[in-house]
Amino acid sequence: MAREFSDITNMRKKSLLEEAERFKRSIGTKNESSLHKTLKFQYTGEGGKSEVQTGEYVADGRRKDGEYIEVQTGSFGPLKKKVKEFASLGKVRIIHPIPVTKKIEVFNTKGKLLSRRKSPLHGNLWDLFDALLYAPELPLIKNVQIEAVLVDITEKRIKDDKGSWRRKGISIKDKELSAYHESVVFSKKSDYMRFIPFKKGEEFTVTAHAQKAGIKRHISQKALYVLTKMKVINRIGKKGKAWVYVR
Repeated sequence: MAREFSDITNMRKKSLLEEAERFKRSIGTKNESSLHKTLKFQYTGEGGKSEVQTGEYVADGRRKDGEYIEVQTGSFGPLKKKVKEFASLGKVRIIHPIPVTKKIEVFNTKGKLLSRRKSPLHGNLWDLFDALLYAPELPLIKNVQIEAVLVDITEKRIKDDKGSWRRKGISIKDKELSAYHESVVFSKKSDYMRFIPFKKGEEFTVTAHAQKAGIKRHISQKALYVLTKMKVINRIGKKGKAWVYVR
């Protein structure tokens, strides 16, 4: 499958990590994480501008060549109207960091490190469909491309009794970039064919797709839903209780 790498791939990884180091002690506008800020400045590039007001929306950045940059760590749902407006004016690149590994550090309120561990969860390109689930038509908008950036991160937490009950009151203070692996650009529908391990005209179900792709069923369900909405594949009927898809 066609796979593109952005100009960031040609930079030394050292450069990106040096950029991350600059922002470890300064969380920017709107409680912006160090991870978000690092990627925003790196992709906006030399001669570009950050926090650019455009109509009723503010873009994370705008490159010297006019391309809009949006860094989105979560769902793309909130970006739908914003990106559509930017795309009517020029090219838009959505940067979506996917943590391959995550290290979690917990501090007390005085800044003393209490614990450090690695999360058992590991991210990969299939996580892109979590972001696209509530905005599956976003990649179809003219002038829009999505860049998935595979990274390692360090999540800083504080034991302050103000956080989620799921974390037993521990708050997330910041997320930092600790390593960069690679980036993959999706600029046209054919780029998404890498997620369909079947030949053109071949029929398949969610179960068959999950088995052949080597992923869990619930991940396959999300992926096929998004890819059907994008018209990358078609849902043609049922075989028993299972939906049947075709390339």
